[in-house]
Formats: sequence, structure tokens, C-alpha cells
Amino acid sequence: MGSTDWPVPSKVLDVPLTAFNTFVLICSSLTMVKALSAIRHGNIKGLQKFLLLTALGGITFLSIQAYEYHHLLFVEGLRLRNSLFCATFFSLTSFHGAHVLAGVIYLLVIFWRSTKGDFTAAHNHRVEVAGLYWHFVDLVWILVFTFVYLL
Repeated sequence: MGSTDWPVPSKVLDVPLTAFNTFVLICSSLTMVKALSAIRHGNIKGLQKFLLLTALGGITFLSIQAYEYHHLLFVEGLRLRNSLFCATFFSLTSFHGAHVLAGVIYLLVIFWRSTKGDFTAAHNHRVEVAGLYWHFVDLVWILVFTFVYLL
């Protein structure tokens, strides 16, 4: 691949796998909504269950991304220096992955704080902020998936 080549994404990238990964991330937004709803109803156990499911969605997303990177780097031989496509792909997706990792850590901190009794039906704004962050990360991924994998 020369420095000016921009391949058709479906010829280089595993679009069905990444579509599944996108589905996983979108489902994790649903579990985040359920976590916030649970605490707003005073349901600590529900908050904890849905926070863990949301974090699991993020961990699953990152695991599939790691699998994809392994395949692209060690089977396909893609490198940042290979082309503008490779540099763009790895920069965008790894930057997003770093934000997913930060979100997973954030969710686990919120989970830990929930075990200390930090949240109630009346006091849950930090859960809401975590949810807004998570939804933003998901929304950004939908854009990345669309523009990098599909177009």
C-alpha cells in the first residue's frame, strides 16, 4: 500500500466484526440508562448490576478492538507509517479506545463509590455525569464507525 492509497475499508477491515462491536457499545448505552434509572428509584443493587454490565460492554468492545489490531498489525502488516489510511485508522480508533478505557475505569469508580453508600435517589448527579460521558463516547464511535469503516 503506497502512501497515497486509500483502500476500500471493507477490503482491509472486518466490517461485520466491527458492526457487532458497535452493537455491543450501543447496548452498553442502554445498560447505562438502566443504571441511572435504578439509582433514581433508590435501587442500589440495580445501579450496581447495570454499571457492571455497562463496564463489561466497554471491556468487550476493547477486547474486540485488541483482536482487530492484532489481526491488522500481525496478519495484514498494517503500520502507522504505511499510509495515510493506516495513520488515520489507528489514530482515530486508538484515541477512541483510550476514551472507552477511561470510561470503564470511571464506571468502576462509580460502582465502588456505590458500595460505600455515596448515591441515593436524591443524590446521583455523578452517576448522571458518568452516563453522559459514556453516551458521548458511544456517539463518537458511531461517527467513527460510519466514516472509517463504512464510507
